[in-house]
Amino acid sequence: MPPVRKRARSYDAARTRAAVLAQFGNVREAVRGLGPEQLALPTRLGEWTVRELVAHIGMAVTAVHRALDRPTPPKQDVTVVRWPFATAANAGAIHDFTRGQATAHPDLDAHLAEVERSLRALLEQYPGGRLLETNAGALPLDDYLVTRTVELVVHTDDLNAAVPGLQVPYDRQALAAATRLLADALAVKAPGGSTEVRVPPYAVVQCVEGPRHTRGTPPNVVETDPLTWVRLATGRLAWKDAVADARVSASGERADLGPLLPLMA
Repeated sequence: MPPVRKRARSYDAARTRAAVLAQFGNVREAVRGLGPEQLALPTRLGEWTVRELVAHIGMAVTAVHRALDRPTPPKQDVTVVRWPFATAANAGAIHDFTRGQATAHPDLDAHLAEVERSLRALLEQYPGGRLLETNAGALPLDDYLVTRTVELVVHTDDLNAAVPGLQVPYDRQALAAATRLLADALAVKAPGGSTEVRVPPYAVVQCVEGPRHTRGTPPNVVETDPLTWVRLATGRLAWKDAVADARVSASGERADLGPLLPLMA
């Protein structure tokens, strides 16, 4: 029997746009209250301080601006689910650009306000189908905005980890889109139907080669919450630590996802 072809997930464009703006707004509001000592705190991202992390969040959003400034590609040549695998190749350039942004924008509140204003203007100006040249390939604007939810959710979590008591909230739709994209990326990396990965309430995917489950309780099941999944997929949390701390439940001989993670590094 030929393998079942999985239909690509679709995202509601209006909800995605609202989610990007909402999560960026959450970050902007939280950062407004940070003082020099908090901005100088270290983060879990190597040498970056909180100031550089905030500058990077602005940079992740203005990636939309930079892509719209470039010529329109002739055709789409990649799907959004491939984006997570393209990020590692640009780590060096991202690091250098982030350092430059942190230096160039000493007033982070004013900088983030301008980023938000200009993003709103661009989203009003350009249709969702406008193709962009991205680090993963040519994608429609609305698909690329889904990748921005991943950037915003991941780095909101980095901010919360770096600044005690900050507690930047997560927009529900942004967290949902980020969770789903990273779950689908796992299914692309490890195609198959022997293992069911559940991230309630946002995502369920089948993955890993082996006997395909068709009815009843799957023999191999992994379940976790959305933030834990995002941390696993992006290398913020090791699989063995998540299992040991009972942040992941994994049952079945094909339920060990450790060798497949992280998806982004």
